[in-house]
Amino acid sequence: MGEREAILIENYWAYFNLANKAFKDQKYNAASTLFFKAIVAAVDLFVLKKEGFVPSSHTNRFRLVQENHKEIYELLDKDFPFYQDSYTKKLSREEAVLKKDARRIKEMC
Repeated sequence: MGEREAILIENYWAYFNLANKAFKDQKYNAASTLFFKAIVAAVDLFVLKKEGFVPSSHTNRFRLVQENHKEIYELLDKDFPFYQDSYTKKLSREEAVLKKDARRIKEMC
C-alpha cells in the first residue's frame, strides 16, 4: 500500500467516525459534512486505485467519475446537495443520509 492510499484510508475512517459521533449527538449538519468528506476520501481512494491518481478538485473529481465511473458519480451527485445544504440549512436526522453511501463507496474500493 502506498503512502497516498494509506492517508486516504486514514482520512476516511477519521471523517466517518467523527460523523458517527456527531450524528449520535444529533449534530446533523456536522454529521452530513463529515460523512460527505468520508465519501470524497473514498471516491479519491477508488479513483487512485482505478486511475492511478487523486483528483485535484471537486470539479475534476465529479467530471472524472461522471465520465468513467457512473455508479460512483450517481452516489456523489445525489449526496452533494446534502453537503451544500449543511452550510445554510438546519438538517434533520432524515436528511443526514450520507452514512450508507460513505460505506458503499468505501466497499467498492
